[in-house]
Amino acid sequence: MNPTVDRKTAVVVGHGMVGHRFVEALRSRDTEGRWQVVILSEEPLPAYDRVGLSSYVGAWDASALALPGNEYAGDDLVELRLGQCAESIDREARKVTTSAGDTLAYDALVLATGSYPFVPPVPGHDHPRCFVYRTIEDLDGIRAAAEAAGPGASGVVVGGGLLGLEAANALRLLGLTPHVVEFNARLMPAQVDEGGGAILERLVTDLGLHVHTGVGTSSIESGDQGVQVTLSDESVIEAGLVVFSAGVRPRDQIARDAGLEVGPRGGIVTDLGLQTSDPNIWAIGECAAVEGVCYGLVAPGYSTAEIVADRLLGGAGEFPGADMSTKLKLLGVDVASFGDAHGTTAGALSVVLHDAAKGTYAKLVVSDDAKILLGGILVGDASAYSALRPLVGRPLPAEPAALISPAGAELGADALPDDAQICSCNNVTKGAICGAIADGACDIPGIKKCTTAGTSCGGCVPMIKKLLEQSGVEMSKALCEHFAQSRAELFQIVQVTGIRTFSALIAKYGKGTGCDICKPTVASILASTSSGHILDGEQAALQDTNDHFLANLQKNGTYSVVPRMPGGEVTAEQLITIGEVAKEFGLYVKVTGGQRIDLFGARVEQLPLIWKRLVDVGMESGHAYGKSLRTVKSCVGSTWCRYGQQDSVGMAVLLEKRYRGLRSPHKLKLAVSGCARECAEARGKDVGVIATENGWNLYVGGNGGLTPKHAVLLAGDLDDETLIRYIDRYLMFYIRTADRLQRTAPWQEALEGGIEYLQQVICEDSLGIAEDLEVAMAQHVAGYRDEWAAVLEDEEKLSRFVSFVNAPEEADPTISFDETGERKVPVLLGLPEVPIATPGK
Repeated sequence: MNPTVDRKTAVVVGHGMVGHRFVEALRSRDTEGRWQVVILSEEPLPAYDRVGLSSYVGAWDASALALPGNEYAGDDLVELRLGQCAESIDREARKVTTSAGDTLAYDALVLATGSYPFVPPVPGHDHPRCFVYRTIEDLDGIRAAAEAAGPGASGVVVGGGLLGLEAANALRLLGLTPHVVEFNARLMPAQVDEGGGAILERLVTDLGLHVHTGVGTSSIESGDQGVQVTLSDESVIEAGLVVFSAGVRPRDQIARDAGLEVGPRGGIVTDLGLQTSDPNIWAIGECAAVEGVCYGLVAPGYSTAEIVADRLLGGAGEFPGADMSTKLKLLGVDVASFGDAHGTTAGALSVVLHDAAKGTYAKLVVSDDAKILLGGILVGDASAYSALRPLVGRPLPAEPAALISPAGAELGADALPDDAQICSCNNVTKGAICGAIADGACDIPGIKKCTTAGTSCGGCVPMIKKLLEQSGVEMSKALCEHFAQSRAELFQIVQVTGIRTFSALIAKYGKGTGCDICKPTVASILASTSSGHILDGEQAALQDTNDHFLANLQKNGTYSVVPRMPGGEVTAEQLITIGEVAKEFGLYVKVTGGQRIDLFGARVEQLPLIWKRLVDVGMESGHAYGKSLRTVKSCVGSTWCRYGQQDSVGMAVLLEKRYRGLRSPHKLKLAVSGCARECAEARGKDVGVIATENGWNLYVGGNGGLTPKHAVLLAGDLDDETLIRYIDRYLMFYIRTADRLQRTAPWQEALEGGIEYLQQVICEDSLGIAEDLEVAMAQHVAGYRDEWAAVLEDEEKLSRFVSFVNAPEEADPTISFDETGERKVPVLLGLPEVPIATPGK
């Protein structure tokens, strides 16, 4: 920072994704510190990923959506004011008055106010059970209303566009039955045509949505379940809540009040440099009407932010236009739209492949001579999107029909010119990516760091991989510096050679003494290929802390104890014992989302004493500490529920007992729902089973975490025997071929051919390995023994459970707890305490 610089002040009104991008761009380029930035954020949270808002449902962790660097820690030239908005602008004095009553002077004012949800003036639209779908706070309100309505209640979404279907999926994840009301004749009318809309409607209906197209909403009144929604065709829906998602409008009121020019349909009018009718005021993102046009996607919003940052530093950048292409996965259904998707160009021709049996629709819009690609629509399978979108406006490398036909031409990265845009979010071309590869970027993280491609929505990553492969860069599959082989290759070596120790494996196939990457990985492989105990012999030294003590290490050095409860079932005697153990050892008790009970705060020397009590009443390890099966969640199913179609609890118990103790590359979670209402949230699990009238639908590859994924359908209407056989094959195939710490979703997506390939391998036995996979699973089932029961019978293993090797009777004096509040919480001695919110306080 240069103290002699004549510093100016930029006030940014709005701290959404585009506002944050502007601040990042300005601060990264302003090397001399010429600009001081003050940000007014109306929301109490700093900038977060609003595009990924739906991932908040289920996790309910706002921090997971936070954009990197959104608090500008350590940057003295950025002041972030949360919970404050701009009330008025004095253009003559160049000052902004805030909702806190402060007055801020500016040299440049950047309006990044975004948009607001349009709520049609339907009678009753202000009912307390009516919501919009825009912010984290909105979703919290929807969640509370859904819980009040109860599982299975209906929820109405007014609007069947992109955001409407996202809102419907959120209601579905909350246990409601979604009804989508769309005034147009089809869903997502802006993105897809009539044919694509028909396929989309069928696919989402199969997933449990009720779709009402070609009708409006006449009125909303209080009803027995919360609200009564009357449609224009006089039909009535009794629902627990209503969500309006009927489009957005530019948020331009503060500009109107200040006398700035606005467009006839809203939006703050700017030139191509994003300058408004006042030369000291700029507008970016959804609130900006660039030469009269508003753009509602994040990619053009980022472009406007970059241009204003450039202008404030003396540049002359201009808005280059916007790529309005979209690719998304709605309720697990792929939808993509790019270029002139509706064929409005004069003389445009359409080439359509409509496969109703497979549930896919593909349309390419081409020039009148069928040589230039103008746009397209993909529904059900959008795998060709990343290769087709950069070709818009360019000659096609093959016949249009061949590019969308399953048996047609494969469009490779070599067909794209260097100036083709690969990453539309960050405007990165093929040439820029190839240049980064030539300069030494040899993997995806390296390219992301050099070019920013793939750092936003991630939709361009498959094409980046193709460019890497095309360039001849050999991407290393080595597990670590000690093994040149991948995890899958080491698994095959262990399986074929019969090697049963790490020392023998590294002596023959590796080098050195090993590390904290290869040791636990090999330990997992050995456990996956044998029924031996993980603490037997040399294997004990390979385990990480959790597996070494068969418990999950917590932040203050204590451990959690999680007994297995298949299907969430527990006997009265077991429940009483859990309570007695918690009371005797002073443990914190928490019911988990996996339908079992977690006991926190056990010291390492207490673990055997606790487990002795639990094992004596028939309980066993829940493997919460290992890369293995965690739980099989279930609803009550047909045994109790009036909607249940199969015995979900019985199936969940069967599956959990079958796969308990199964070691794998990453943790595994399963779930069984007794009907399509999906109360067990099966499609968010690695393996999800959903009952039908005729049997079971099997879904695979669902994950939570930072990048949640819905499981996709592997096979439908299966009987019990076939279901179990397919799950056996799927899990064993995953265990044998996945990379270290690779969850099922990314493993599945990385397979050549994706779910279709898996269906061939698992259901059709295309590789001829089905019997081998089933035998391997049968060996696991036959050889299973509870790990803690085995420890309690072995004095050598018991000797490991001490705080200090040289003083086995002493407890760790650094472990302490704060029990003054309503909850027992760990205290980290020597470290600053982190305040923990207490409900009601």
